[in-house]
Amino acid sequence: MSKLTVIYPQAVEHTKKKLYEDIDHYLQTKETIPTFEQYLTERSQYTEQIWINVWLNKSTNDVPRIEKKAFLKEKGFVVEGIDRKLINKLFRDEMRTYQPFDALEWLQETFEGEEEKWSKRYHQAKADFLKREEENKRQAEKQLLQNEIDSFAAEFIEENYQNFYLYIRRFVAVQLEADFENNPKFQSVDTFALEEKLVNQGNFDPNAYTTLATFFEELTGDVHKTLHWGRSFYEYETYFFVYEGLISDYVSELLPQKVLEQLPEKIHQQFQAIFNENLTTSFVKNCIENLIYEVEEYFTQDIQDEYVSDLLKLVDLPFDLEVHREIFEIDFAERERKRAEEEAELQRKREEEARMMEDIFGQEYNPSLGRQIRYILHIGETNTGKTHHALEQMKVADSGIYLAPLRLLALEVYDKLNAEGTPCSLKTGEEEKIVPGAKHISCTVEMFHEKESYDVVVIDEAQMITDKDRGFSWYKAITKANAREVHIIGSRNSKTMLLELLGDSDIEIHEYSRDTPLEVESKEFHIKHIKKGDALICFSRRRVLETASRLQNDGHKVSMIYGSMPPETRKKQIQQFNDGKTKVIVATDAIGMGLNLPIRRIVFLENEKFDGTRRRLLTSQEVKQIAGRAGRKGIYDVGKVAFTNDIKTMRRLLMQEDEPVHTFAIAPTNSVFERFQRYYRDLGTFFELWGKFESPKGTKKASLSEERSLYQLIAGTDIEARLPLMDLYGFLHLPFSKNEPVLTKQWEQTMYAIIDGRELPEPIVKDRSLEELELSYKAVGLHLLFLYRLGEKTEAIYWERLREEVSDQVQERLKTDIKKFVKKCKNCGKKLPWDHAFPICDSCHAAKYRRYRHDDEFDF
Repeated sequence: MSKLTVIYPQAVEHTKKKLYEDIDHYLQTKETIPTFEQYLTERSQYTEQIWINVWLNKSTNDVPRIEKKAFLKEKGFVVEGIDRKLINKLFRDEMRTYQPFDALEWLQETFEGEEEKWSKRYHQAKADFLKREEENKRQAEKQLLQNEIDSFAAEFIEENYQNFYLYIRRFVAVQLEADFENNPKFQSVDTFALEEKLVNQGNFDPNAYTTLATFFEELTGDVHKTLHWGRSFYEYETYFFVYEGLISDYVSELLPQKVLEQLPEKIHQQFQAIFNENLTTSFVKNCIENLIYEVEEYFTQDIQDEYVSDLLKLVDLPFDLEVHREIFEIDFAERERKRAEEEAELQRKREEEARMMEDIFGQEYNPSLGRQIRYILHIGETNTGKTHHALEQMKVADSGIYLAPLRLLALEVYDKLNAEGTPCSLKTGEEEKIVPGAKHISCTVEMFHEKESYDVVVIDEAQMITDKDRGFSWYKAITKANAREVHIIGSRNSKTMLLELLGDSDIEIHEYSRDTPLEVESKEFHIKHIKKGDALICFSRRRVLETASRLQNDGHKVSMIYGSMPPETRKKQIQQFNDGKTKVIVATDAIGMGLNLPIRRIVFLENEKFDGTRRRLLTSQEVKQIAGRAGRKGIYDVGKVAFTNDIKTMRRLLMQEDEPVHTFAIAPTNSVFERFQRYYRDLGTFFELWGKFESPKGTKKASLSEERSLYQLIAGTDIEARLPLMDLYGFLHLPFSKNEPVLTKQWEQTMYAIIDGRELPEPIVKDRSLEELELSYKAVGLHLLFLYRLGEKTEAIYWERLREEVSDQVQERLKTDIKKFVKKCKNCGKKLPWDHAFPICDSCHAAKYRRYRHDDEFDF
């Protein structure tokens, strides 16, 4: 049987019901009985419409879509591939003429010539109308009375709040003593940890609790259902929920009864007149339900401030309002006195802590430089020769140090200076290459030591001072450098901040502009447009490898650069590009940090990057930093920039003036730790104080999140007990990938070896895949960090050699493993286009969408 057949008689009966309702409503408005013919004259147009409305709504909503399509198909309509809304419209139009029910004919059959039946209908309708009017009047009077009771109760309860609280206080005291005597104490656990079995610890000790709030945190041993952020959970019950319920029940009985006793006689009389009975407690309770709920919260909140000892004294004392009021006033005054003492003690501790914080951190991050140092600022865009000019000044100085943001750049300057006849040593956390007689050194910025003195210091990429995790290394180098000249190299938007930081120092500024202009291509880039000298930019290692794989398969010779690539491998990849052995380079934004390459065109394959929290549009500074690598004087007179989409937005980001930055990062210094150790000896307290310390205006604190996470591994162990605080922090601060569990485990094992006086555990080296080799490189690097920190330079030579071998293996593996990084659909394995933004192909996505639509489909 079709759905239409089933619902048709239902619609007819519903229509008849609507017609009867219309008749009754019509008759109720008439003072005298009208004739049936008069009704038809006045209402026939409406009665004819009733069937249409009822039938269209019921047939459209109740008939399934498949039956609608079958019905329309029989009528000659094409229904396959038709939108659901259109199907509904066509079906609704057809239903307008489907087996119409003649409402007028039915009315005539029912009432025409039936004067007695019509008259009876009239009198019944009028009686129902009058009865309803009477009920409405009664309800209105009842509502007014309820409002009057609620208004009286609100004023009465407010005036007598303390008296009611005294009842609650005694009630809770009796319940508290019973719970202490009869119930067991359970060991405290997380209330949501239902998998943990509760441990009975014996009887309660009342002396173990100060305020009632401290007792309310104890577990009852039961499990109850609770709401958190709108969702239901089960958790272990605490006494707070028990007493909240008990107080609620008690107040729900106490207040209505007391209000009833005090209500004016007039209200009692009004109730008697309306309902012909006496006013009851239950009616009053219903009137003041919301008020009771509100007051319950106040009572529950106030009672938690009571001292347990004060409450227990009330148990054996018969309840007398005046006596209990006197006791409460004494207890309250004593409680306020103790609270004032506690607050005074807290204030004293806060002031003492503030003095200590000022002593520890003080003016450490508000430097007044005022030293006889000449600062030379090299300010300008990427690829404008800033670093070259600063290094030329360092080369002719008696001694100098170059501070690089990356180990690769430190290596590059080390090679460059030695090749140009200026002996230069190399020092990073993972290696030392000492050149005999060298008075110049190239190192990473983290290796700067404020007690060392040089003729010239060169600080590269100074805008990195704003980085929340590494920025402090630049801050320290700029403000603590001991030199005749300090050359600071930074972007345009860092100029204002650097000038503010240097204050009244002797400052010389050199501003640089590009000799080769940047030109944005008007057409969207496609892989088939690839040409010699192109650098394709994307923002993940996998995307670099996938793109390089596609290009190699198309016959292009490709170099690659990404963050986790060993610097030596990166150097070889760059050298291949520089020597023309590869024609194209595919890189992440690592290419934007100081690498000088003969790039004709920078191509952004992506306009967004994942910043550790979310995918976001590139900033103007990021676009400029990367795009600035295009064009190299003497090779390409114009640097070209291309995008795969949204050229208008990206052009705007490239061309817009950057907002100056005014905030730089700060982190703990040796001086800070030295002062801290006058007060405490544990790093846990230091991290707590660092969290409380408010960094000065214009600064932001380093989060120290990585150091904290490592500290959690060894807090309270022999490692913390046996190592001096500053040495321990130095190990926590070692620059390695702390998000790699293998490296974190290696760090922990090495720390135990150090305090036990054992040989350091050797890093695990695996070579089954490119990923394993890259991780092995990092593991050897971490081992070298420990060796150099411990002064084991001889042993470090072997591991430096091994690390170089691993780097060579990475270089070779890139040639072979790159072939497997073909972008494929993770569902069906189909090869995807080079610029496909999703992990599955369009066909799989469409199939998934169709299944979703089919599962969720419903009709209106």
